[in-house]
Amino acid sequence: MTVLLKLFAWLLAAAVAFATLGPPDLRPHAQLGQDGEHALAFVLVGLSFGLAYSTRRWSAAIIAVVLIGVLELLQFIAPGRHARLEDFVVDALTACVGFVLSAAIDWAIARFRTNTITSEGPAE
Repeated sequence: MTVLLKLFAWLLAAAVAFATLGPPDLRPHAQLGQDGEHALAFVLVGLSFGLAYSTRRWSAAIIAVVLIGVLELLQFIAPGRHARLEDFVVDALTACVGFVLSAAIDWAIARFRTNTITSEGPAE
């Protein structure tokens, strides 16, 4: 399962990098507005990497924020693209929200498992 989560996370990161740096005509557009599209993309990135790398979640979050900044800076050299501080802030914050959501999911699963084990009683 972890391998599939990691594969999904990296494929999603590649898709987001392409959408960020690729030709604007090929970028998917949703009816969420620019900030909404950024928020959705990066909350999913944070969530997927947070679940895929749960034992290294803090490191993954820090690396993600740094790489989001690098992606934004690379837009200076990408034709037809523009780097904006607002985009970086939205992207980094929503990626962190995704990491927090992944921690909450892990916590809920662990709590459910603990409750299931204790409610079954001792094994005979």
